[in-house]
Amino acid sequence: MTERYDAIVVGAGHNGLVCAALLAKGGKKVLVLEARDEVGGAAVTRSFADGFSVSAGAHLLHQLQPKVMKAIGVHIPLTNERMPTVALSGSGEHLFIDEHTVAGASDQDAEAFTEFMGWSDTFARFLNRQLMKPPPRLGSGQRSDTLKLARLGLDLRMLGRADMRDFLQLIGQNIYDELDARFDTDLLKGAIALDAVTGTHTGPRSPGSLVTWLYRLCTGGHVSQPVGGLGAVSKALADRAEALGVTIRTGVPVDNIVVDNGRVVGVDTAAGRFSSWKVISNADPKTTVFGLVGARHFESTFVRRVHHLRSKGNVAKLHLALDALPDVSGLRYEDFSSRFLLAPSADAVERAFNPAKYGRCSSRPVFELSFPSVSDDSCAPSGKHVMSALVQFAPYDLEGGWTDVARADFHDGALAALDEVMPGLRDLVLHSELLTPVDLEAEFGMSGGHWHHGELGLDQFMFVRPVAGAAQYRMPLDGLYLCGAGTHPGGGVTGAPGYNAAQVILERERSR
Repeated sequence: MTERYDAIVVGAGHNGLVCAALLAKGGKKVLVLEARDEVGGAAVTRSFADGFSVSAGAHLLHQLQPKVMKAIGVHIPLTNERMPTVALSGSGEHLFIDEHTVAGASDQDAEAFTEFMGWSDTFARFLNRQLMKPPPRLGSGQRSDTLKLARLGLDLRMLGRADMRDFLQLIGQNIYDELDARFDTDLLKGAIALDAVTGTHTGPRSPGSLVTWLYRLCTGGHVSQPVGGLGAVSKALADRAEALGVTIRTGVPVDNIVVDNGRVVGVDTAAGRFSSWKVISNADPKTTVFGLVGARHFESTFVRRVHHLRSKGNVAKLHLALDALPDVSGLRYEDFSSRFLLAPSADAVERAFNPAKYGRCSSRPVFELSFPSVSDDSCAPSGKHVMSALVQFAPYDLEGGWTDVARADFHDGALAALDEVMPGLRDLVLHSELLTPVDLEAEFGMSGGHWHHGELGLDQFMFVRPVAGAAQYRMPLDGLYLCGAGTHPGGGVTGAPGYNAAQVILERERSR
C-alpha cells in the first residue's frame, strides 16, 4: 500500500517550501520530496574550503516578499539589511549608491539619479502589484480571468495618462539608451546597466533590458544578507512548514511523476510510491516535462513550446577563501559590508556580453560581489574572509565545452579583472571555487544552469511564463502544477511563485 497525501511537492527549494507551507495551512496533508540531503535548492549555505562557507547559488536576498512571510508566519534574521552598493573604480574614485542617492558622481548626475530612481519606482510599483497574484489567462472567456484583466487594466490606468503612455512605450526599450540620455558618469551607467542584465542572456543594448531593470526593482530593490547565508532562509522556511504539518523528506529523488488515464496519481521514488491527485513541481519546466513526466503525456504543440523555452544560463559563481580583506584605495573596513559592482561603463557591460552571443566567455567580465564574512563571522575563520561573486558572461553552451583549460582561462581572467581594482587580491587567495552554468545545473538540477529557470524576456514574461498553456501554474495535465522560478514572476528569493501556486490550488479546491 502506498502513502496518500493531498499534495506532493517535488523539490524543497524556497518556493516549494512556501507552497507546501501554505497548502498545509489550508488544511492539506502535504509531502515534500527533495533529492539532495538538504533543503533549499540553490538557496543553500555550504562549505567550499576548510572553515569557509558561502551561499552557493543565490548569494544575496533580494527581499523575500513581506506578504509571503506574513502568510506563513516566518521571520528571517538579517545581519546586513538594506546593503548599500559600491560601484568600484580602478582609480579609487568609487560611487556609493544608497537606493535613491549616489555619492561620488557629479552634482548633475546625483540629481539625475534621484530623479531616475523615482521614475523607475513608479513603474516598479506597478509591476510589484502584479507579483503576488497569478496572471490572467488570455482568451479563456472565464469570468475570473476577465476580472483579473480588468484589475490589471485598472492598475495600469492608476499610473496616470502620461506614465501609462511612457510604460507602454518603454516595454521593448533597452536600458543603454535610457542611461545615455540621463547620465554622463560612465561608472554610474555601468552599475545600473549591470543590475539590469544580471542573470540574463542580454546586454544593456538588448530590447527589453529596461523591463528587466524594473523587474529587479519591483522585487524589492534593496538587498540584504541573512545571518548564516541563504541556507538560513531555506531552513527557516522548512522549520515553519514542518510546524504547519508538512512532511519533508530529503535524500529522496523523484524518479518520475506517475500519470494514469490522463491525470497525475503520485510519484515514484526508490523509497516507494507516494500517491496524490496533486503534484506540484518546484523543478524547472523542462525538467518537469521531459525528465519527470515524459513528453508523451502532453500535446505536441505544448511540448514544442517547452522545448524552445530559452533557459541557458550565462552567469558563473566564483567563491574565494581569503587570508585577509584586500586593500582597496578609497574603501574603509566598514565599506566591505556593501554589495560591490565592477562594471566600468555600460559599454563595458555590452562588450562583456558580446562574446556570449557566439558561445564564448567574456575576456573582460563584469561582477556583482560581496564579502559576507565582514558582517557574519560564521563564514570564515577569525581574521579570514570570503568573497562571493557573480561573474558575467559565461555561456552554458560554451564553444568547445567547459574543459579544464576553459575553466582555468575564465577563472584566471576573472581574477585578473578583480586584481586591477583590488591590487594583491591574487596573493590573498587560499582557495577558490568556480561554478559555471554547467556546474549549477549539475549541483542544483536546473536546466541550463539558469537561476530564473527560463529567460526573463518579453516572450517569457507574465501571461506567457513559462509558456502559453502553463502560465497560471497549472500544467495541461490534470493535477500537475508548477511553483518554481520558471513561473510568474520569475527567479530571485522572493517566494512569490510558491505563494501564487498555492493560491491557485486552494482556490480551485474551494470552487469545486
